Amino acid sequence: MSGASSFGGLLRFRTAVPRMAVGVAALLGAMSFLGAWWLIVALHVVAPIFLPSPATVARAFWTMCADGVAMPNALISISRVWSAFLLSAIIAVPLGILMSGYRIIGAFLEPLIDFIRYLPVPALVPLAIIWFGVGEETKIFLLWLGTFFQLVLMVAADMKRVPGEYFETAYTLGAKPRQTLGTVALPAMLPQLMDSMRISLGWCWTYVIIAEIVASDSGLGFVIWTARRFMKTDQVMAGVIMIGLIGLLTDQCLRLLHRFLFRYQSS
Repeated sequence: MSGASSFGGLLRFRTAVPRMAVGVAALLGAMSFLGAWWLIVALHVVAPIFLPSPATVARAFWTMCADGVAMPNALISISRVWSAFLLSAIIAVPLGILMSGYRIIGAFLEPLIDFIRYLPVPALVPLAIIWFGVGEETKIFLLWLGTFFQLVLMVAADMKRVPGEYFETAYTLGAKPRQTLGTVALPAMLPQLMDSMRISLGWCWTYVIIAEIVASDSGLGFVIWTARRFMKTDQVMAGVIMIGLIGLLTDQCLRLLHRFLFRYQSS
C-alpha cells in the first residue's frame, strides 16, 4: 500500500521528484522507444530499407566513427552552429533589451521582426546563395536566420517579465534610468535569459541540414544528404541520431550550468 501511495505521489501535479526517479524514468522512456522501434522492424510493419533496425543503425554509427567520417564532420557542424548562435546572441540580447526597455524602439522593430521570423528558411536559400555565394558565409547566414529573430523576441519577453517594482525601488534609492539596466534588469532577467538562449541553440541545430546541403562538402548535414541519395537509410538515421545526441549533451551541460549559477532558484 505504501508503494502504491509513493508511486501516486510521483504523479502528483508539480510535485518534487527525486533525482533517481527522474533518471529511471528517462531510462525507461529511452528503452520504450527502442523497444517500439525494434518491434516495428521485427513485425515487418515497415520495410528495412525505409526503417532499419536499431542494431543496423548502431553498426552504421560505429562504422562512420571508425572510418573517420562522423567526428570531423560533427566538429564542423558544431563550429557552424555555435558561430551562428553566438552571432545571433551578440545582436539579439542588447536589441531585445532595447525593444522592451524603450517602447518606441519595440513599436518600430517588432512588426518587422515578426514578419521575418515567419518566413521559411528553405525559401530564402536561393537569396542567400545570390547574396553570399556558396561558401561558409551562406551556411552561417542560414543558421543565423533561423535563430536570431526568434531569440530577439524571447529576450524582449524576458525583459518584460522583470517586475516594475524592482525599478521603482531602484529609483527611490537614487538610481538613474541607465544604471538600472546593469544593477536591476540584467541580474533579474539573467536566469530566464540563459534558458531562452539554451532553447534557441536547439532551434539553430534544426536548421543545420538546410544550411549544409548548399554546395557543401562537409558537416553532418552533408553526410546525411549524401547517404540519402544512395538510399543508405541506416547512415541517414545514424547521422540524425548523432545530431540528437550532440544536442542532448549540450542541453544537459547548459542545464547543469544554469543550476550551478542560479542555485538560489532551486528550492
